[in-house]
Amino acid sequence: MVCEVPDPRTVVYTDGACRGNPGPGGWGWVIPDGAWANGADPDTTNQRMELMAALDALRTIEGPVEVVSDSTYVVNCFNDGWWKGWLKRDWKNSKKEPVANRDIWEPLIELYRSRSDELTFTWVKGHAGNEFNDIADRLAVEASHTQAGRYGVGPPDDLGPPDEIGGAPVVDAAPPRPGPDGVYGQTWRPAGRAVVVTGHQPPEIGGYANDPANPPREHVAVRARLAEILEAKKAVDPDLVVLTGLRLGVETLAAEAAEFVGVPFVVILPFPDPDLVWPEAARRRFAELSARAHAIVRLERKAPESAQRAGHALDRRNSWLRKVADEALIVWDGTEKRVGKVVSDFEISHPDDVWVVSP
Repeated sequence: MVCEVPDPRTVVYTDGACRGNPGPGGWGWVIPDGAWANGADPDTTNQRMELMAALDALRTIEGPVEVVSDSTYVVNCFNDGWWKGWLKRDWKNSKKEPVANRDIWEPLIELYRSRSDELTFTWVKGHAGNEFNDIADRLAVEASHTQAGRYGVGPPDDLGPPDEIGGAPVVDAAPPRPGPDGVYGQTWRPAGRAVVVTGHQPPEIGGYANDPANPPREHVAVRARLAEILEAKKAVDPDLVVLTGLRLGVETLAAEAAEFVGVPFVVILPFPDPDLVWPEAARRRFAELSARAHAIVRLERKAPESAQRAGHALDRRNSWLRKVADEALIVWDGTEKRVGKVVSDFEISHPDDVWVVSP
């Protein structure tokens, strides 16, 4: 007879929220059917709140702990060993720049090193129906609004709504196909001046690497250039909004650049779950950015049954974008034919509003 030994490990769900990035923020953590807590910071960022949630939870909970977070920023640091390189380089990242948020990372990493044999980190997709990830999110959002913290035991029954931005409402919008009278049907349109950002995919500009902490230099250069352009455009059009499909390559870098300069971005999906065949790390990044989008617009409700049909759906997406966008920002090396076709099509539909950027 085999006796099963109960797992002594405490599972805790952590999350952070920020109203603006930077802006008033909050963090929260919850143990299923156990203790929970939240706290606030009047001027912070989403990443700092994710870190604070994990740090406070581990300072509070003794013994073996599994931290479950929807932040790859938190989880990958420990599972992929980012912290080891930071310590070897005296708190410099791979680009020899100071590690951001060191004031929180340092005590968290010291705590991890002292308890490494009893701490594990697990990633969970945010806003995907997980009961306790949702509670941690609501605790964080509550603190971001009240700018006060509290502590309790047992499921909290007085929580407000989840993170509206992190929730990223999904909008179903049919592609602009003409009806019997030749007139296109009504379609979703962004509020504000919309700029489509697209361009090269892997293996161009850095390949398939998807590590936010140690990105290829090509990613860093393209993202910095996009951020510079978007910041300049935002100065002219404060209501600027970025439209991106979050495909690997330029479209992912576009969302990151938009976040960096405080421009909202909307994810435009040609069909549901286009990331299903991607590597795990890329899927985590896709989920994390999608959760922070202003909205997700889904053009077709069924996934294509073949690669050929997926290609047709992407063509329909590009046609739809030409109809709803005010301008296009395209990263192109001047030779790749697929991207060149996108440039050509936008130059026909938007002759004075296409900006081509060399990678």
